[in-house]
Amino acid sequence: MELLSSLDAGLVDLVFADPPFNIGYKYDVYDDKKQEEDYLDWSRKWIGQIHRVLKPDGTFWLAIGDEYAAELKIEAKKIGFHCRSWVIWYYTFGVNCVKGFSRSHTHLFHFTKDTSRFTFNRLNPQIRVQSARQLVYADARANPNGRLPDNTWITRPQDAPQSFGPSHDTWYFARVAGTFKEREGFHGCQMPEQLLARIIRASSNPQDLVLDPFGGSGTTLCVAKKLGRQFMGFELSPEYADKIRKRLEKTQVGDLVDGPEDPIESAPSTAKGKKRPKPFDDKTEKTIIDTYLNIAEGHSVEYLLCNATLNRDFIRSCNEQGLDANAEVWNRYLLDLDKEGKLPTPTKPEVRIDRSLFDSISHASEVALRLIEIDYHKTLHEILLSPDFASELDRLTELYGPSPSVAGSLEYRLTALEICKRSKVASKPAAKEREEWISQHKKLPQLRLDENPWHLEFSGVYVLFSQDTAVYVSEADDMRKQIESIMTNPHWKKLGIDRVVFFAMEGTRSQRFKVKAILAQHHRPVLNTPLIQDTH
Repeated sequence: MELLSSLDAGLVDLVFADPPFNIGYKYDVYDDKKQEEDYLDWSRKWIGQIHRVLKPDGTFWLAIGDEYAAELKIEAKKIGFHCRSWVIWYYTFGVNCVKGFSRSHTHLFHFTKDTSRFTFNRLNPQIRVQSARQLVYADARANPNGRLPDNTWITRPQDAPQSFGPSHDTWYFARVAGTFKEREGFHGCQMPEQLLARIIRASSNPQDLVLDPFGGSGTTLCVAKKLGRQFMGFELSPEYADKIRKRLEKTQVGDLVDGPEDPIESAPSTAKGKKRPKPFDDKTEKTIIDTYLNIAEGHSVEYLLCNATLNRDFIRSCNEQGLDANAEVWNRYLLDLDKEGKLPTPTKPEVRIDRSLFDSISHASEVALRLIEIDYHKTLHEILLSPDFASELDRLTELYGPSPSVAGSLEYRLTALEICKRSKVASKPAAKEREEWISQHKKLPQLRLDENPWHLEFSGVYVLFSQDTAVYVSEADDMRKQIESIMTNPHWKKLGIDRVVFFAMEGTRSQRFKVKAILAQHHRPVLNTPLIQDTH
C-alpha cells in the first residue's frame, strides 16, 4: 500500500493482480486469514490505488478465487472500473476438498477504466485459437490466425469431452504443478507463463508499463520482460523479492514464453477431419495469377505486398471474382505461386529505398520488426501477408522514427525488407576478424548521453546502452542525426538510454553492416532483430 501510494497517478498501462484469496494459505510473512470486513476493506484500498495509478485507457486484470470473486467485482465497479470479461480459467490437478467439490478453477476479471478507450489487441495471433474450419475441416480458406477464444479457459479438451470438443474455442492452460519445467519452487501459487502472456499481449503494447502489486513468484514481471514491456512489481516477502530479482536477471527480452505456444496441440485428432492435398484447384490458381498480372503493374510480388494500395486492389479483385477467403490467404497463395516459379518475371526493376531515407528510418524499422517478432512470432513475409499485421509494422515504425514523419507505409515496409535482405547476404567474417573487432570495441570512445550532446559528426557504427544493458546497435551515414532522432523520441526515452559507444568508419555500408552484426552478436542488444544478431 505504501509503495502503491507513492506512484504518480496515470502512470501504468496494465495491472495484473493475483492477491491472496483469504483462504488460510501458508505464506511466509502474510496472514491469509483475515476477518472478512478487514479483508474487504484492504481490498478496496489497494484496488482504489490501482484505479488511481492506471492511465485513462489502462486495463486491470484480477485473479481471485470463489470466496470473494463476487464481492471484489462489486467493489471494483464501485471504485469506477468496468468489467469487460469474466473469464473462468479451468485447470486439472486442482485443490482436493474433503467436504466439498474440488477446486479446479480461478476467476479472471478483465476491468477497464473507460468503456471504449482501452487496449485490446484482438489481431495478435498469439492470443487467438484455431477455428472449426482449421481444426476440424482443415480448410485452406480459413483465417490462418484463428479467432478469439471464449471466456472459459480449460487445460485440455479431453478433460471435459462432453463439454468441449475440438470445434470449441477455449483457453487451455495447465496449472503449474511441481513436475513442470517452469516451476520455480519457492512459491506455491505460480501462474502459468502462457496465461500471463495472453493477457499481456492482449491488453498492452510493446514498451507499455505492466504492474504486478503482488509479485509472488515473479511470473508477471518475467513474462512482461520477455515480451518487451516495461515492468514494475511489489512483493511483501523479502525472500520472494530476492528470488524474483534473480529470476528476472536470468530472463531476457525475446526469450520464449514457457509452456506450449499452441496448447491446441494436446487436442485429440479429429477422425473425420480431412486435409486437402492442394489448397485450391487449377481454375482458382489461374484466376489468382491473372489477377496479379492485372494489378501488379509489372512489379514483383514483394512490392505488391509492400504497397498497401496495390495489395488492397489485388484482394478486392479476388473477392469480386467470388474467391472465398481472406486477404492473408490470397497473399500467401500468391507468394507460394511465386516461390514455385509459376509467375512470370517482373517487367519493372526492383524498387530500392533511397539511401538517405533508409538512414533516417532504418533504426525505427528494425525496432518495429523486433517488437512484432517478440509479440506476434511472425517473420517479415508473414507480416506483409496480412494487411492488419503490416499496418501494425507501419504504426510501430512511425512511433520509433523521426518526428515529424519523413516517410510512409511503402517506405517503412521496403526498409524492413532491405534490412532482412542485407542480413542474408552479409559476408561472414573469420573468427580472428571477429575477435579483433570485439577486442577493439572495448577501447572505443563513449559519451554519456544524459550529460553530453551527441556531437558525432561522422558515419560509423554505435552501440546504445541503458546502464550496463546494450539496447541497440546500428550503423549510419550521419551518426549524430540518427542518435539525435532516437534520443528525442519519447518511445526510445522509456528505455533509459544513457551512453553510446561509437566507432567512426568511412567504409562502404556493407562493411559497416558487417561490423554492426559482429557487435550485435557480441552484446545481444534488446531491440535488434534476431536476423541481425544471427548473421554471423
